[in-house]
Amino acid sequence: MGRVSAESAGFEDVRLKPRDPRALLGAHSGARHIDGEPAARERRRGRGAVSNATGRFEPQTRSVEDDGWGSLEEIQALRTETHVERPRTIITRNESPDISFDRSINPYRGCEHGCVYCFARPTHAYMGLSPGLDFETKLFVKEGAAALLKRELSAPGYQCRTIAIGTNTDPYQPIERDHRVMRSVLEVLAASNHPVGIVTKSALVQRDIDILSAMAAKGLAKVAVSVTTLDPKLARKMEPRAASPEKRLETIERLAEAGIPAGVMVAPVVPAINDGEIETILTRAHARGAREAGYIMLRLPLEVRDLFSEWLVEHYPAKARHVLSLVREVRDGKLYDATFGKRMSGTGPYAWMIGRRFEMAVEKIGFAKARVRLRTDLFTPPMRAGQQLSLF
Repeated sequence: MGRVSAESAGFEDVRLKPRDPRALLGAHSGARHIDGEPAARERRRGRGAVSNATGRFEPQTRSVEDDGWGSLEEIQALRTETHVERPRTIITRNESPDISFDRSINPYRGCEHGCVYCFARPTHAYMGLSPGLDFETKLFVKEGAAALLKRELSAPGYQCRTIAIGTNTDPYQPIERDHRVMRSVLEVLAASNHPVGIVTKSALVQRDIDILSAMAAKGLAKVAVSVTTLDPKLARKMEPRAASPEKRLETIERLAEAGIPAGVMVAPVVPAINDGEIETILTRAHARGAREAGYIMLRLPLEVRDLFSEWLVEHYPAKARHVLSLVREVRDGKLYDATFGKRMSGTGPYAWMIGRRFEMAVEKIGFAKARVRLRTDLFTPPMRAGQQLSLF
């Protein structure tokens, strides 16, 4: 049978395997185990992460190994599991000075799209799970999100500002087809005339064009579609369960045709992987109706550092050292710098070049110089339980 080994959280797995990314990261990377045997690769077909390292808060580290009898070959492919989460609140607040919103909603925890670079992966450690494969296979549905939102919007003293959705995990990931949490949230926002800005990689947002177009007609909604690459093979490796590049461009077109302000996010820019596509992505997205554009430099916080390095070693072994050297160049010699004002765009000559290329392309192609500002003056709080109806 397969053997499960447990180690103290203070020790690294010293059984280095071929092409171990720790050699790229450095001796103190914190990487523990690479689940990269042939049987394991077959099991995680269609997933983004290479491994499933134990979460950073757990007292022990576990890794599955074959005992030589080939028993791991019998393990079935990873399946998506959904669990119910009942949060106390649904609107998340932030005071970050380098982002344009102060509140957001995440209908789901974890994301089946499996984007290997996703900076939200480390949040799964708070659930006692791995930011690796667990993040994309063990998903949490925030049950009752619409009811919570009504309560919070109707609270005395609530001040209306744009709510951002899709800034952490994608609200239109595949499980939304069945659970419809995002749809229910939009219905509450529409009924209250509350502004919303959405970011997604999914064509499923087209399902809600009926709600979004009516909100957009009042100046209450806009949508940005993230297009990381136009190469379907790269997209399949990097974002295995997200919509294809062509589907995302089609989504921009459908949104624009419906009168919904549409934008494109070139995010993240991965050095030496997709950085050569910036101008092409912007050109194609603008031709399909996008009028706003943004970009974000690759971010590798906490466990994402090791997960992304493992992915590089598996898919681009000849490029791995070069890519990580460029990442260090834009992060002051580290693989990540969370400093406000630096984390989104990086610093140094390479980061400066990416920024100037983006700005020049945006100007040349003809993107709007100012972003669409959504209205807040139409907001009408939902009725609270027991609240007396107004005569006027």
